[in-house]
Amino acid sequence: MTLEQTIKQIKPINLDLLDEAQRRLDNLTKPVGSLGRLEEIARQVVAITEKRNPTFSGKTIITMAGDHGVAAEGVSAYPQEVTPQMVYNFLRGGAAINVLARHVGAKVIIVDMGVAFELDPHPNLISKKVDFGTKNIAQGPAMSHQQAIQAIEAGIEVTQAEIPKGMDILGTGDMGIANTTPSSAIVAAITGMPVAKVTGRGTGIDDKTLRHKIQVIQHALEVNAPNPHDPIDVLSKVGGYEIGGIAGAILGTAAARVPVVIDGFISTAGALIAAEVCPLVKQYMFSAHNSVEIGHKVMLEFLGLAPIVDLNLRLGEGTGAALGIGIIEAAVKILNEMASFEEAGVSQAEK
Repeated sequence: MTLEQTIKQIKPINLDLLDEAQRRLDNLTKPVGSLGRLEEIARQVVAITEKRNPTFSGKTIITMAGDHGVAAEGVSAYPQEVTPQMVYNFLRGGAAINVLARHVGAKVIIVDMGVAFELDPHPNLISKKVDFGTKNIAQGPAMSHQQAIQAIEAGIEVTQAEIPKGMDILGTGDMGIANTTPSSAIVAAITGMPVAKVTGRGTGIDDKTLRHKIQVIQHALEVNAPNPHDPIDVLSKVGGYEIGGIAGAILGTAAARVPVVIDGFISTAGALIAAEVCPLVKQYMFSAHNSVEIGHKVMLEFLGLAPIVDLNLRLGEGTGAALGIGIIEAAVKILNEMASFEEAGVSQAEK
């Protein structure tokens, strides 16, 4: 399905069911509003899915992998060959995302969006490789306009292939050495915030490297001059293939009325692109957590999203999204399994 066709399929969430779910929550055996954001989450899931008693039997995390030409500028603590090494670790089930996905009962799908190496075929690896890594954004555009659309449409294709298999909630994830650099460039370009206010330490770089990273991003924005009102232009000028893939996955999932749980900084860069392409997708998003990366909070405020947890995470992969899925499932179980005052024979509060 094309990007244009997907956007046309994205509809507002059902506000009538939002209100109906809240009335049900208010009649459960607890003081009104006492389960806080769990109630807010449960009613949003009902409004998204248009199911009065939603359950999750197809929990899925899609981790998009891609490399970045800007790694040549020395902006990361790790060499680029770590990207394919970690992809193989994912496929063997040995990474943090595998552990946390198993914990919440979610399957993990790995997508090669643009790893700069030829990966060996694997039954759990989907190849949507646009190119062998992006170009160096410090010297010119990351990719062509057409490649940016290709990346987004690849993300749409992956999710829309999973919907018929039963995917009923999506967690986004990423892998790509140096990908906090394009993510910071995206948030600076779209929000207009100064680069220094949205650029963090990524994999744990020192002060000197952080100053250099800020200069590289600032230079990339000057060289490429992305149009802040054109998200495809921003993606093509300073983005990444996995970021485009995440944006497409979010759009494709929203078009199917399925909730999307956004992971950390890189995933939220994809969410930012998706929301600029189609603002309605924000109604389908849950922010799993607040990343240590300083630009993440700027992104979340711009999107109007409140993180579910704050655990000082900065790994990516979809790790925060896995935890978010667990909490979202707990919220809908409250709605589905908790007794009402009438069912329990419990007296309600006096009016």
